[in-house]
Amino acid sequence: MAYVGKKFPDLTVNAMNDLGDTFQINVLEEAQKNNKKVVLFWYPKDFTFVCPTELHAFQEALKEFEKRNTMVIGASCDTAEVHFAWLNTSKDNGGIEGVTYPILADSNRNLASTLGILDITNETYDENTGLVLVEGDNVTYRATYLIDEEGTVFHESINHMPLGRNVNEYLRLIDAYTHVQKNGEVCPANWEEGKEAMTANRDGVANYLAAHAN
Repeated sequence: MAYVGKKFPDLTVNAMNDLGDTFQINVLEEAQKNNKKVVLFWYPKDFTFVCPTELHAFQEALKEFEKRNTMVIGASCDTAEVHFAWLNTSKDNGGIEGVTYPILADSNRNLASTLGILDITNETYDENTGLVLVEGDNVTYRATYLIDEEGTVFHESINHMPLGRNVNEYLRLIDAYTHVQKNGEVCPANWEEGKEAMTANRDGVANYLAAHAN
């Protein structure tokens, strides 16, 4: 199910921070009560390979997100305790020491299952044992959600496991959506902050294309 244009699921999930505090986060409520945008990015597993590069990349861009009134939240299906162990592992040992934003610990998979982002390729029912057998690791793909101040999703994307994300693209999308919110204009292909947007009508697109003809 796609969530773009819809409210993010109203679910509370355990989380961990760099201080070792286990607490609970409801992403929808965080956006609404703080009047902030949220970037929520899911990754498959702690103590793996592509994942720490992404967590560090979001950390390096944290000030840029904060300038845009945007909270950063990471998420996986690991437990809070495993998150804390990874947060206490140095970079040169493949860890995420220095990451300061909260990381959801969706170990019961309630939120990931609701979003439909788990790596489950097939489910079979064994009549002899009465068990449902799952094929796949049952961890999340690299799913990303951008959520506005009202809790509405305005972007979602899912990468396969080997493909790391470009953090700058989420900054660009936040800039574009903020421009739409403030100015009522729409943002054409490859739009970046400071570039010309356009009015959402026939004349608007005609004028834009004429001005940017090669």
